[in-house]
Amino acid sequence: MAEYIAPIQRLIEEFRRLPGVGAKTAARYAFATLNLTDDEAARFADAINGVKRDVHKCPVCMGLSSTSGECDICAGEGRDKSVICVVESAKDVMVMEKVRGYRGVYHVLGGSLSPLDNITPADLTVKELLLRVESGEVGEIIVATNPTPSGDTTAAYLARILEPYGITVSRLAYGIPVGGDIEYADEVTLYRAMEGRRSFN
Repeated sequence: MAEYIAPIQRLIEEFRRLPGVGAKTAARYAFATLNLTDDEAARFADAINGVKRDVHKCPVCMGLSSTSGECDICAGEGRDKSVICVVESAKDVMVMEKVRGYRGVYHVLGGSLSPLDNITPADLTVKELLLRVESGEVGEIIVATNPTPSGDTTAAYLARILEPYGITVSRLAYGIPVGGDIEYADEVTLYRAMEGRRSFN
């Protein structure tokens, strides 16, 4: 027998699908949802549907766009398109944008290499990155993968495959603990990491 009546149990199970949400938190979210007014519940549901309907992948950087075309960063004036900061996820782009001094563009890999999880270069947007480099407009790649074993493996792999292109490939000089994520870093730490980046060459 389920612990809760069927509609609540179903909602709890859906909340549990979210990363980091355990049974108790899912139950708390479900009961909070139950207390919403009809208008609040409709807005909540519409926001979820809107994200699925209106958020697209940018065809240039593989990040997020509110249109089916280029994202605001790729299409924006005043961005230095000769410098590409490579990150693991679209969330990382939003965090890196807090570094006011950075005026380059981005490339979202969609994850990091992990042989144990069968994640290979073919599962990431490495091919798309190389196409951007082959255009001849790129002078520097800043590798901003997370300081984790898989992030470091990805960074080393990118440095190796980008070497023949003769461009500068640098890695953020992290003031972030090993095993930490860029997502949780503060602006000062990110700024210092960006300023202190080092070359693989």
